[in-house]
This record gives sequence, C-alpha cells and structure tokens, in this order.
Amino acid sequence: MRITAQELNRSTLARQLLLNRENLDVAEAVRRVVALQAQQAASPYIALWNRVTDFDPADLDDAFTTRTVVKSTLMRITLHAVHADDYRAFHEAVQPSVRASRLGDRFTASGLTAEDADALVPEILAFADQPRTNAEYEAWLEQRLGAPPQPGAWWGLRQIAPLLHAPTTPPWSFGHRPAYIAPRTRPTLADAATSDASLQTLARRYLEGFGPASVADVAQFALVQRTRARKALAALADDLEHLEGPNSEELFDIPGAPRPAEDTPAPPRLMAMWDSVLLAYADRSRLIPPEYRPLVIRKNGDVLPTLLVDGHVAGVWRPTEQGIEAAAFHDLPDGTWTQLATEAHSLTTLLADRDPTPYRRYDHWWTKLPTTTTRLLPGN
Repeated sequence: MRITAQELNRSTLARQLLLNRENLDVAEAVRRVVALQAQQAASPYIALWNRVTDFDPADLDDAFTTRTVVKSTLMRITLHAVHADDYRAFHEAVQPSVRASRLGDRFTASGLTAEDADALVPEILAFADQPRTNAEYEAWLEQRLGAPPQPGAWWGLRQIAPLLHAPTTPPWSFGHRPAYIAPRTRPTLADAATSDASLQTLARRYLEGFGPASVADVAQFALVQRTRARKALAALADDLEHLEGPNSEELFDIPGAPRPAEDTPAPPRLMAMWDSVLLAYADRSRLIPPEYRPLVIRKNGDVLPTLLVDGHVAGVWRPTEQGIEAAAFHDLPDGTWTQLATEAHSLTTLLADRDPTPYRRYDHWWTKLPTTTTRLLPGN
C-alpha cells in the first residue's frame, strides 16, 4: 500500500493529538504522544496545552511530583518527559548511544574509565535515594574517589546513570539548578541483549505515536545506529504493516493505527520550542518545508517555537509581555490569523500565572530572521 506525504502528515498530527485537543489526563496524554522534549522547562507544558482539552499546568506538576511522568536523559541524548511505565525500556534502548557519547575522551580525561563508571553507578543510585543537587553529587564523588573529581567525571556519570530530574522550583517544576533522584524501577545496565529487546519496545511505541515511519526515522528519533533500528523492526516485522512511502521508501506501522485522509482539516497551533514532532524524523519535511528548516532549527541546535498552519510549519512565534508575537514565512489568510489569535489568547492566559515570557533568553534569534509578516496577537 502506498501512502502520500500529506497522509503521513495527517497521521502524525492525529497520533500527536494535534488534529483535535482530547479530554485526557496528563499521564495518559504523555503516554499517547510517547515523549515530550523537555530541555526547556516550559516546553512540556506548552506541548500538552496544544494537545489536551482544558489543560491545567498543575496536573503536570502533580505528575512530575508523583513520578507518573518522569524527566530524564533519553532519546537523542536529550531531556524528555515520558510516562513512568515507558522509562525503563526507553533508557535501556538508548543506553549504548549514551555510553558511547558520554564515556569518551571528555570523560576519560578525568582519569576515570568506562569500567570505573560501571562500578560507580550502583553507588550513585544508592546515594540518590532523595533529590540531590550537582554540588552534592560532586561532593560525594570527591569523598568516594579521595580527591576532587576532574572536569568531565560527573558530567558523564550523571547522564549514563538512570537518574530522574526531581522537581525543584516554580514556575515550571524544574529550575536552572537541577536535582536528581533514582527511579523506582531500575533499568538493566550495560547489557546488550536487554538493550536490543528494549529497542524493539521503543520502536513499537514510536510507531504508535509517530508512525508510519522508516528505519531511518526510528534511528533518528532514538539516535541509535540504523543497523540497530533495522534489526529491531525486523524482529517486529510479523506484527507490523508495511507501506510504501511517497519516495518509494519502506515504511512500518502499527496495524489499525490512525491514518486520516489527506484532506482532514488541521487547525493552527502555536508549537512549543523543541516540540518532538519537529525532531522525530530523519525526513523532517513531514512537517517542516525544507526551505524553512534552517530558519526553525538553528545551527546550534535550538528549535524555535513554530506556527503550525494546515499541519506544516509556516512561521515562528515568541511570547512577550503584550501577547504573542508571530512571524509568518509566507502570507496567511485572515481567517488563519483569527484562529492564531484565539490560540494566542488561550496560551497567554496559561503563561500569565507562571511566566509570561518563558523563551525570552532566545529572543536574539528574532533579529536574525529574514523579512517576514509579523503580527502581535494580544493576550487580552
């Protein structure tokens, strides 16, 4: 069966709850969308506001506090918020990539080896029985090693160890000075067979939330070698549907998963910075027109908050004290601007009680955009 590019777009929007907001509790919404990018503290909240009817930020606060939703270094070696039930398999699946990245030259320059790391991690987890700051872990490591840890030691250890970010300060549960705590259910560490089995779990969950998708897409989402992604999908092959993509590529999907018609309406959305749908594919043209990709995904890795119009990136936005400033990369109909203004009113109401300008440190990108149609969408 062949699937068009527009049908792929609508499949993603449906599974990511972006065709219609749904009446779900926070934990179930996170489970449905699989993973939320979380390196910027406000972004999981804005992501869920885009997806959940009458979203209340306090519900996500509670989910983080009770650890039904957890935040940790996972896919693409970046911070994600995921359902607690997914955490163990996700961590095990990506562990080889994390170890390769974080136990390299920068780590070994500290005088420690990968074998030292494996010996230290169980002790770190025992110490992490309550939330502790970087300074506390570094002091513990100094005592354990009998000397001040060299640069790179704790940087590597804190990312290969299965540590969760513990809620610290308002307004978004996590502040600039993180604290870490051990998970209730510990992943199996440094075991290749377990990692491969868990990658199959991750691949299936990825298809549920982002499919249909290719081997390259799975590898990009998880940041694993394509050979590992191909092996995981091959192991699942009998339980998956095989499709032909718009460029004749082989795609995989969960039988019976939503694949709406390509003319299904898609309402405008104000997407969070680093929203997962913008980063989940090797071919990001599913949502980002190629000519707009360098405007949205900057060379240093910043992924700007975007206007999603008819399911595709059409511009960027930033919160200001006066409302939402929106810059469109091409002309938009008046009706679309009216819909975006409604979204802006809802979003500024949500932000007002927390932080009206959560992305202000990224305002420097605004001056680097090409000439665009810019409008202030007032919050009141």
